[in-house]
Amino acid sequence: MRDITTSKEKLLKKVRKALLEKRDNPYPNLEELPMYPPNEEMLEVVFAEEFTAVSGQFVFCEDEVQFIENLLELAEERKWHKIYCWEPALQDMLKQYEYPFFETDKDFDQADVGFTLCEALIARNGTILLTNANAAGRRLSIYPPVHIVLAYTSQLVLDLKDGFKLLKEKYGPRMPSMITHVTGPSRTADIEKTLVLGAHGPKELFVFLLDG
Repeated sequence: MRDITTSKEKLLKKVRKALLEKRDNPYPNLEELPMYPPNEEMLEVVFAEEFTAVSGQFVFCEDEVQFIENLLELAEERKWHKIYCWEPALQDMLKQYEYPFFETDKDFDQADVGFTLCEALIARNGTILLTNANAAGRRLSIYPPVHIVLAYTSQLVLDLKDGFKLLKEKYGPRMPSMITHVTGPSRTADIEKTLVLGAHGPKELFVFLLDG
């Protein structure tokens, strides 16, 4: 009787044979190898370049006074009247310089700006790491058409894994229920392959980076 073997049966035979043969891993240290070449630039520069490349707007400030001056100028230029800020540390800073803001969610549907802190800035791809562990929660970074983030140079890390390391050091086993990373304003190109900003969240995203 003639033995007829299909291509599929030949392939399965080879797979079974390979599973029975034990071989050493030819790349035992693959996961430990760096994914990217070494970075020699300052993290501030790397973040700024990557963040602006995805339509983010970056402002470096030497101190709080310069930050408030930049914020005032920007708010006057853009005619922002309803800036919402729910995090006590930010509220204390704005109160110190008598900058007006909304500290409750009254008339939140009319908000111009949501103003928050962040957990870390990921320099490699210009990403902001956010959680819901602070008073800003989930809504403030998503609903208003403009999202402003105040960050510090001490929060700059190179890669996402470094950002998660900061979270583990800060929160330990009780990690926040929401951890998200934001890379530029909300966008989509689903409709006729035309890029639209602000499709599912803020249309504009600012990062004010303070030295410290």
